[in-house]
Amino acid sequence: MVSTERPDSPAAAFDWPLCYEAEKRVGGFVAAFLARNGFARRLAERMRDETGTEFFEWVDHLVLAPEHEAALRAAGFVDEKVDAPPGTAVLWHPRAMMPRVLLCRAGSPDPAVAGKSPNPAGSGDPALHDMPSTVAIRPEVLADFIAAHDLGAAIEGGFGARLRRASIAEENGTTLHAVERLGYRGYLVREPSGGFVRSVLQARELWRTRRRDFPDDADGVRHAFERLDAVLRLVDRDAACELFFAEERMFWEARNRAAQVQKRRQDRLGLGWGNHDHHTFRCSRAYFADLMAFLARLGFHKRERYYAGAEAGWGAQISEQPVAGIVVFADVDLMPEETAIDFSSQRMPRAAQLRTVGLWCGLHGDSFLQAGMHHLEARFDFARLRDQLAQQGVNTMKPFSDFEFLRQAFTEGERWRVAPHRVQALLADGRITREQAEGFLRDGAIGSHLENLQRKGGFKGFNQKSVSAIIAATDPRKVQAAHAM
Repeated sequence: MVSTERPDSPAAAFDWPLCYEAEKRVGGFVAAFLARNGFARRLAERMRDETGTEFFEWVDHLVLAPEHEAALRAAGFVDEKVDAPPGTAVLWHPRAMMPRVLLCRAGSPDPAVAGKSPNPAGSGDPALHDMPSTVAIRPEVLADFIAAHDLGAAIEGGFGARLRRASIAEENGTTLHAVERLGYRGYLVREPSGGFVRSVLQARELWRTRRRDFPDDADGVRHAFERLDAVLRLVDRDAACELFFAEERMFWEARNRAAQVQKRRQDRLGLGWGNHDHHTFRCSRAYFADLMAFLARLGFHKRERYYAGAEAGWGAQISEQPVAGIVVFADVDLMPEETAIDFSSQRMPRAAQLRTVGLWCGLHGDSFLQAGMHHLEARFDFARLRDQLAQQGVNTMKPFSDFEFLRQAFTEGERWRVAPHRVQALLADGRITREQAEGFLRDGAIGSHLENLQRKGGFKGFNQKSVSAIIAATDPRKVQAAHAM
């Protein structure tokens, strides 16, 4: 059971199922494609051996013949109303993490989407009916992927296009595409106007140069909303969201060695962070409602909400931006009496004590402001990545989820220097002891991690008990005590 909500809660709908039948069917299609497309097969092997990732996790969509529609619908796929060429139906699985499936008639007016006919005339190979004509993977930056493989492939769609696409390899009646998206879920390539390209560049600079550290955090929050207003005058919220989180990943990566090691490995194949699963923000009680309002303006919808209550002292609101495909896991200190409220929208009063999340924010600042993300979680082959990172000198903590359908573990935390004025403020406020203050000033405190995650069965959810365990294990006071032994 994965739902953590009370039965009467609206968020109880987020009891994510295990969709092994859908995964088996789509995974079988991808495997059949890899068997016939040598470039894709070699790429999949390099992904596994050089980055610890699985080809399946990079698939944006695949193109099949219409005769597979009934079986896909029986496995939980439904229509998705997005831009697509005439004669093309788009199916997606609303309850599982799964690539989209395009069903195209032979002779589609957009051959770049449809690829070759699912059973080319005169091929005499009925097996082609049972495999995709086209599979499209989604690296973070398309030009980086093409350059990394020395392909020289032409890119459809100029810089700033909402969908950019390149044909990577055509073999045995199959086509491998690579695509790049900018806050867009459709399948039509449209050239951007010069004005929009300038707007994208300006929006990216506004996010990158956002000031994070103010003497008063309220000014930092106000500044973030001013930047959001300015960005939304340039681009729509879906593009603004995509650009914002690209900058957040960059800020986090600059402060985490494990992230830098793994990003270099993925960049050697031109992949970037296209395998991101969710972005975790730790937030103080004072500004949690502001973070939620900020995300709402970027198009996020609230998903499950966790109430860990008295035992763990934390809560979390999970939110998803459906167009950009970005998930945020936002943590905050929570008192037992607050489990009955929607803490994601109600401003919470000052608490009598700091729990794990509040102390982390006190030491480093909110993720929304000075600290940046606590961690990025990306999808990997769990055991393979753990072993590969160990060879690079990056160790992994004990898994906090170890189920067939969900495996999760942090890399050992990056220890950050703590600003003296933060330590003094916590000490003066009675939030930490003098001994703890001396330890934080001397040794710093754990700041961030990379999270290794493997999902199976298309499982979209999380496990509250497991998350509670790792939040408790990463409490700065406990880590400091262990460090001092």
